[in-house]
Amino acid sequence: MWQAAPVEELIGTQRPARRILAPDEAMAVLEHVVPGLVTLRRQRPAVFDWGVIEEEAGRTLPSDFKSLAEWYPAFGLDDFLSVMLPWPGEEAVRVGAAGTPSERWHCDYPADLRPPELISTTLIPWGASAEGDQFFWSVLGDDPERWPVTICSRNGPWWHYEGGMVQFLAELCAGVLEPWALPPVKPEITGWTVEGGGWRQTA
Repeated sequence: MWQAAPVEELIGTQRPARRILAPDEAMAVLEHVVPGLVTLRRQRPAVFDWGVIEEEAGRTLPSDFKSLAEWYPAFGLDDFLSVMLPWPGEEAVRVGAAGTPSERWHCDYPADLRPPELISTTLIPWGASAEGDQFFWSVLGDDPERWPVTICSRNGPWWHYEGGMVQFLAELCAGVLEPWALPPVKPEITGWTVEGGGWRQTA
C-alpha cells in the first residue's frame, strides 16, 4: 500500500507477475484491457524511419513502444493519460510533446527536484497526464527491453515499474497496479491524433 511520502522521494518499485518481453503479446493484453483501442488500429503497420527517431533520442528505443506506434496513433486514456507516439512521415515531431525534436526525447527535469537515486539517471519521456504527472523510461543499462517505467507524480512521489510501457498501461487500466499517487485510470479511449496533427476527442 502506498504511503504519503515527502517531495522528491523514490517510494518503491512495482513488478509484474510476469514481465512480457514480446511486443505483440504486450499489445494484445493492452487491447484486451482497453477494448476501445482496437477501433484506432491501423489496417497495416505504419512504416517509420526509426533511425531518424532514435538518432534524435540518442539511443535505441524499446520494441513495445515501436510496435505500438506502428499500429496506433497517439491516444488519451480516461481524459487523463496521454501516450505520446510519433506520426508516420513526421518522425522528427512526436505528438503531444513540446519543444524541439531533441527536447522531446530528453527530460530536462531539474536534478535538484529528482530523488537522489535518479539525479544522474537519463530519463526519456513517453507520456504525461492532464494533471502534471510524467511518465518516463529510466535508461538503466544498454538493453532498452529492460528499462523500467518511472513515474513522477504531481504530488511528489516517484516510483518504478519493472515492465515495459505497454504492459504498464495495461496493468494500470486493469487495476492490477496500485496507482501510488495517481488516480485510478479507466480503460477508456478519450482522444487520439489524426492526420495533420489534430486531436480528436470522444463525445
